[in-house]
Amino acid sequence: MVTAGLIVAALAALLHVYIFVMESLTWTSPRTRAVFGTTEEEAQTTRLLAFNQGFYNLFLAIVTVVGVAVMARGATAVGAALVFTGVGSMLAAAVVLLASAPDKARAAVIQGLLPLIAVVLLVLGLAL
Repeated sequence: MVTAGLIVAALAALLHVYIFVMESLTWTSPRTRAVFGTTEEEAQTTRLLAFNQGFYNLFLAIVTVVGVAVMARGATAVGAALVFTGVGSMLAAAVVLLASAPDKARAAVIQGLLPLIAVVLLVLGLAL
């Protein structure tokens, strides 16, 4: 189960790298605006905010990937701490999004489902 949890955590990290790209690199493009449901004017107005927010997603992905790599090398305690920090923060951000903007439930589920699965699998795998 630990291996499955690490694979899902890596997928969550990959998703958050994609979110970083959209928020920090392609925020004002028509495709990204369609994903986030923003107009061109809204995208221009929120560009710097999105740029900064995208880096948060990138940093969470990096912490998670480093944790996966550390666990793969046998340092279970340190690696697990890093993975739980990364995916736990991703999951917490999804919960905050859902609580603060219920109309963004779909985005919250997309953002939080893989981290939730990773947390559950890793907790079960490490506890057994």
